[in-house]
Amino acid sequence: MTVSLFTSREDAQQWRAVVAEGVSGPERNGSVTIDRLTPGTEYWYRFTDVEGRRDPYVIASGRTAPLTSCRATATIDTHWGGGFVATVTVRNTGTLPLDRWRVSWRWSGDERVQAAWGGVAETTGTDVTVRNASYNGALALDTATTFGLLVATSAVPDGLTLTCER
Repeated sequence: MTVSLFTSREDAQQWRAVVAEGVSGPERNGSVTIDRLTPGTEYWYRFTDVEGRRDPYVIASGRTAPLTSCRATATIDTHWGGGFVATVTVRNTGTLPLDRWRVSWRWSGDERVQAAWGGVAETTGTDVTVRNASYNGALALDTATTFGLLVATSAVPDGLTLTCER
């Protein structure tokens, strides 16, 4: 089987402008690894069998994982009936120095950021993003910085599932 990748649905429908291909065995299941794709990009794919016949039905898309250049972990320092204080550590885990970072997550309940320090917090509904402050965006390899949060809530979460990006 050959897996052909395209940058748009239209290109995939017309089998034009193939950007990458990967070959597997003759079976219709399994996995194929295709190198040198752009992180965080949607690709459309189609299949060709071992005799070169194009599958007329399957056109689907998938997104490559974003390039991970940092990791964020949260510690709930203290909590009480109406909220908590948390410290988030942002570490450069990439192969290049960072000039900025962004940490995001989604609240699971009625949590609301009341104050943030060491970062600039933005909230849209249950989605929260904290960007670096002007003084702590640059991180050399394997170095870290922190930011803090004061959060109001009726139920303190067990933890936060954070995504960190450049």
